[in-house]
Amino acid sequence: MNQTMAPSGERLIDLCAIWDAGVYLPSAAWNRASSGVARKRLNEAEKLSAVQEAQLKRLEVTRPRVLGSREQGQVPRMARQPPPPWVHAAFLLCLLSLGGAIEIPMDLTQPPTITKQSAKDHIVDPRDNILIECEAKGNPAPSFHWTRNSRFFNIAKDPRVSMRRRSGTLVIDFRSGGRPEEYEGEYQCFARNKFGTALSNRIRLQVSKSPLWPKENLDPVVVQEGAPLTLQCNPPPGLPSPVIFWMSSSMEPITQDKRVSQGHNGDLYFSNVMLQDMQTDYSCNARFHFTHTIQQKNPFTLKVLTNHPYNDSSLRNHPDMYSARGVAERTPSFMYPQGTASSQMVLRGMDLLLECIASGVPTPDIAWYKKGGDLPSDKAKFENFNKALRITNVSEEDSGEYFCLASNKMGSIRHTISVRVKAAPYWLDEPKNLILAPGEDGRLVCRANGNPKPTVQWMVNGEPLQSAPPNPNREVAGDTIIFRDTQISSRAVYQCNTSNEHGYLLANAFVSVLDVPPRMLSPRNQLIRVILYNRTRLDCPFFGSPIPTLRWFKNGQGSNLDGGNYHVYENGSLEIKMIRKEDQGIYTCVATNILGKAENQVRLEVKDPTRIYRMPEDQVARRGTTVQLECRVKHDPSLKLTVSWLKDDEPLYIGNRMKKEDDSLTIFGVAERDQGSYTCVASTELDQDLAKAYLTVLGRPDRPRDLELTDLAERSVRLTWIPGDANNSPITDYVVQFEEDQFQPGVWHDHSKYPGSVNSAVLRLSPYVNYQFRVIAINEVGSSHPSLPSERYRTSGAPPESNPGDVKGEGTRKNNMEITWTPMNATSAFGPNLRYIVKWRRRETREAWNNVTVWGSRYVVGQTPVYVPYEIRVQAENDFGKGPEPESVIGYSGEDLPSAPRRFRVRQPNLETINLEWDHPEHPNGIMIGYTLKYVAFNGTKVGKQIVENFSPNQTKFTVQRTDPVSRYRFTLSARTQVGSGEAVTEESPAPPNEAYTNNQADIATQGWFIGLMCAIALLVLILLIVCFIKRSRGGKYPVREKKDVPLGPEDPKEEDGSFDYSDEDNKPLQGSQTSLDGTIKQQESDDSLVDYGEGGEGQFNEDGSFIGQYTVKKDKEETEGNESSEATSPVNAIYSLA
Repeated sequence: MNQTMAPSGERLIDLCAIWDAGVYLPSAAWNRASSGVARKRLNEAEKLSAVQEAQLKRLEVTRPRVLGSREQGQVPRMARQPPPPWVHAAFLLCLLSLGGAIEIPMDLTQPPTITKQSAKDHIVDPRDNILIECEAKGNPAPSFHWTRNSRFFNIAKDPRVSMRRRSGTLVIDFRSGGRPEEYEGEYQCFARNKFGTALSNRIRLQVSKSPLWPKENLDPVVVQEGAPLTLQCNPPPGLPSPVIFWMSSSMEPITQDKRVSQGHNGDLYFSNVMLQDMQTDYSCNARFHFTHTIQQKNPFTLKVLTNHPYNDSSLRNHPDMYSARGVAERTPSFMYPQGTASSQMVLRGMDLLLECIASGVPTPDIAWYKKGGDLPSDKAKFENFNKALRITNVSEEDSGEYFCLASNKMGSIRHTISVRVKAAPYWLDEPKNLILAPGEDGRLVCRANGNPKPTVQWMVNGEPLQSAPPNPNREVAGDTIIFRDTQISSRAVYQCNTSNEHGYLLANAFVSVLDVPPRMLSPRNQLIRVILYNRTRLDCPFFGSPIPTLRWFKNGQGSNLDGGNYHVYENGSLEIKMIRKEDQGIYTCVATNILGKAENQVRLEVKDPTRIYRMPEDQVARRGTTVQLECRVKHDPSLKLTVSWLKDDEPLYIGNRMKKEDDSLTIFGVAERDQGSYTCVASTELDQDLAKAYLTVLGRPDRPRDLELTDLAERSVRLTWIPGDANNSPITDYVVQFEEDQFQPGVWHDHSKYPGSVNSAVLRLSPYVNYQFRVIAINEVGSSHPSLPSERYRTSGAPPESNPGDVKGEGTRKNNMEITWTPMNATSAFGPNLRYIVKWRRRETREAWNNVTVWGSRYVVGQTPVYVPYEIRVQAENDFGKGPEPESVIGYSGEDLPSAPRRFRVRQPNLETINLEWDHPEHPNGIMIGYTLKYVAFNGTKVGKQIVENFSPNQTKFTVQRTDPVSRYRFTLSARTQVGSGEAVTEESPAPPNEAYTNNQADIATQGWFIGLMCAIALLVLILLIVCFIKRSRGGKYPVREKKDVPLGPEDPKEEDGSFDYSDEDNKPLQGSQTSLDGTIKQQESDDSLVDYGEGGEGQFNEDGSFIGQYTVKKDKEETEGNESSEATSPVNAIYSLA
């Protein structure tokens, strides 16, 4: 996955979490991951071009430096740097890894694979033991053997030679004696197990040589002043070739320039010799790489013959030094190469170095050209004072004829070099390991190119394919081997060797036949932290045979992630092109084949970027003042922030004159040495941000003075001024400003800018402007105060040559259109009484143009239809005439409220969700900006909280997640323009299904309050039954009294009709009171009719005589009872009161 485990156990993002421009790869992660990650990616991708390899080397050797040093001059106020080149190299390596072949886990059987080997040309130091590397993996572990010069190399017979344990690396030990040269030759390693044999490259072993320089006595070199001279080095042939440089015998380097320089062959060339050249001697030095020794040739001594014996140093800077010294001038001639033409061959991918060294007086200049085209600017660079042209990473397009032109004031000469580009073999399609399931088909492809065209040879397990046992499932078709219906017996390692006269390529590719269910190869549940808005990649290494299909899911749900902001590569890696907050979550990768499936999860955390929101600003300070550079940072609070400062791109030493705080740097008593660039570096473990400011300890220039206007013409004038004092900082520019007194009196505008070396300029003028000029001087510190203004100068008028810009037509109300434009300034009016002819008409109606003349910058067209297009033209006019015919601009009249959305549908597919769909309004009446949905849940008279949702104008669907299965929903939908929301449409969700109601009732029946209520009702029913029973016991009927109030006596006598009145002396109510059903004590009274218990009306009976009224007391009795005292009663008394 995208992380490397740090020593502390903290997980850090690796190179493949890609940072865009402006955001930096975290230095902490890079320092910990090191370039080993990049090198590992290289091994996976197996091949890089020369440019990519060079980028990687820079990545390993150097650390990136922040751009913008003091030598580059004043930097912008805020310099947010682009990512260094090594970030792009890392990105390239990351992309290459996406195409890497699938690796077989080492616990599964597999043929051998070479994992490490020495270079094809292996040069060793004779003072050390010889090491020839060869490592391989496989299951079972492979065994190794070697050949030397194509013959079996018996290691057991040579006591100096041994093989490392669990490796094929050869070690040749010379501690007990022996000559390394005896072991030179061509070696090849074979790694074998029962499934096949893999081969290394043919490794050519050579012992480094650094022969001694032959001793020789060199006579002084006598030469005439002004003549050319070549001092030859002729170093001894070393292996590898030594590095050549020239020094004096006292080990002082020889100063080289356009006149004196060293050629690529090591010789020292003098285009012309001067008298000062004999002040030192010249010794050629050779530095040998392996021995780290420098050999020095005996020095040359020069004797210069001259017509001017005095070496007057003042003549060195004389404009005509050669004539002053009496040296005759000569046309150029070539010292190297000789003649007028030569040829050169170079291999593709190498560097082409062309060299031309010429003599002549004065010293010639060298220029380079290519016939029939331009030099490749992206690859060509000039070296050795333009005497050498280097083209890197040569390709076939770089072949052709180049010529160098040597010239001085006496003449010129050219030399043509014909360049031929050849090529050692290079891969077009390198064979990759083939993993198949039994019965599957596959192919190995080996395609290479070169010049001349390379030949292709196939081998299997190290033997030519022609001599291998026949395989009916295998077919060879030139550079391709086709396998059909593969079986377990088809396992082997195949070699493709492609070669021409310039080199060869050897590739191993095994065929493995396996039946393996999917498995994940990375740790589970990894955490990846990334910065917001960056690009990142989630890896999910897996294996299976047949090759599984990999899919990604987020948060365990949804469809397969691919497309839009996501991209899935062939190896299963998921790339998120731009990280957003909503991308945070758990990502699951699922690998599936016919044998099963496997999955893994990655947790992605999105962090806010580190940003310097208040940056240090460039400051100009006088000596001894105090300067404060602000640097306020916003960062993700879960990340540790570190703020540091650089001065001139180096770590800043905080002395006693400086104070570093969390958000600023203060410098007390500014001195000249404090001048420079200051960079605030705010960094976390994931990213960093930079802001740079420049501190200048200098003064601004004084204002220019004495402005004068001369050479007055109709459309031009010459302005001359006297520069003010530069205050120790050279003036770089002058800005000429003007002011006119008609349109914007008192407002100054920039007219033109001139180099700081001039103090006079011809100014181009516009018609009908009353000019006044002033001049501002600028240096690296800042701008001077403006000069005093010049005298005024008015030009004659003319018709306008342009029309106003930024013409627009927009409605401010639904029935109008406001036409606006940017008014023309004084320099474009060209005459008095500037006005505008405004024309308009409805688009595509071809009706006549409406027009009006306007003096301002706006006009309102009224009584327009709602939101219709108009053609608009605005033409300038002054007293001298009209401007050019203007172009038409399309504008629109005002918008109105839109009509209601059409076909608003509410569907309820299940108890959890409600789906809403609608169509756009029939009459938008403007630019739709969205929809507003308001909805509320209701259940009978109960209404929930209203919820409001806003949608984009393109959205016509929405899903509501129900909060309970019983309530219904009322939806109100309206469309919006910039005017507001239009007519709304309302719909309700369907009634809930019966089963939902039943389930709800079942839920209520289990509530405690419901059970208590039911028990109370049952108790009341029981009491009523007892009352009925007592009544029947009295006479089988209910006594009915007239509707009148009759107070009861204290003894409650029996009724005259003979009914029996049951009583209990212990439970009698208090004298003069009676208990009601609701437990309140009322004045004792009795009504024979149950009507008296009805609320506000007579009781009602059904046809069968049953009473259907309510047992409540009449309102007039309630008023009476409210004024009387009451006492506690028992349930038995309540029964008596009802009886």
